[in-house]
Amino acid sequence: MQELEQILDGALKTFAALEDAAALENAKARYLGKEGSLTGLLKGLGKLSAEERPAVGARINQVKQQIEAALQARRDTIQQQALQQKLAAEALDVTLPGRGVGVGGLHPVTRTLERIETLFHSIGYAVAEGPEIESDFYNFTALNIPEDHPARAMHDTFYIDEQHVLRTHTSPIQIRYMQAHLEKYKHLEAMPDIRIIAPGRVYRVDSDATHSPMFHQVEGLWIGERVSFADLKGVIADFLKNYFETEDMQVRFRPSFFPFTEPSAEMDMSWNGGWLEIGGCGMVHPNVLKHVGIDSEKYIGFAFGVGVERLAMLRYGVNDLRLFFENDLQFLKQFNS
Repeated sequence: MQELEQILDGALKTFAALEDAAALENAKARYLGKEGSLTGLLKGLGKLSAEERPAVGARINQVKQQIEAALQARRDTIQQQALQQKLAAEALDVTLPGRGVGVGGLHPVTRTLERIETLFHSIGYAVAEGPEIESDFYNFTALNIPEDHPARAMHDTFYIDEQHVLRTHTSPIQIRYMQAHLEKYKHLEAMPDIRIIAPGRVYRVDSDATHSPMFHQVEGLWIGERVSFADLKGVIADFLKNYFETEDMQVRFRPSFFPFTEPSAEMDMSWNGGWLEIGGCGMVHPNVLKHVGIDSEKYIGFAFGVGVERLAMLRYGVNDLRLFFENDLQFLKQFNS
């Protein structure tokens, strides 16, 4: 029994002197581990007589409980001390002013898109949307783009499979809208005019200071019985004057070629004493109308397309398109100050 009291006394003194959790666990092993001194006494109970065994066993269990209680108490103390030290090291001065919550803002391209949509909505245009993964028919065939056209080449277009691509323009939205519009009003003798813009992301294999593999485009469409080339120029001129907030804006058309319009033109606007190309336009090709079932002898229309990033670069004075997509907050926050 004297040995048992010595073990208890030694354990209590050892635990009380330790300040480290790892050292405490090592000390526990010396007393309560498989090879510990108290465990050794428990294993020796079998050597005692039947009369001695109950009393000695009971005392060993009492000592074990006392050691475990002392061990847990010391664990709690060490843990509490560590917590107090951590709190002291990480103390907050609650008298300091708060940092506040950062407020986000719209991306400059999003701001430009919203401005464009607002301006066209003010002159009676609706906003149409469509899928970014398009079939060969909607992206090419319905737009009078033959199989040998460069846009169908793998090096110019992102192909999903042989029949599907990431759309190269938002023109497929126009095709889908015309089909739905014609179906909606097929019971009428005369179809109401179609006046829409089709904004959205488009994809082409191109990347430099003025081109990106992904960019945004807005295309416009007006289909009716009495739509003219003069209407087209008037709409473009009105939009540019309002977008750039100037009455001095001049617009000119230069002859060009696009498979889906005839005649076709490049759109230029006056800029810094010269002329700057901003997009393409033209009267909708009769073949395009035929693909969607619209009578090209009765209806006529025009279409145009502009790059959103190009307009944003001109409005905000940005000389590299890639800056819009590098996620540099120092750059982007300028547009929300």
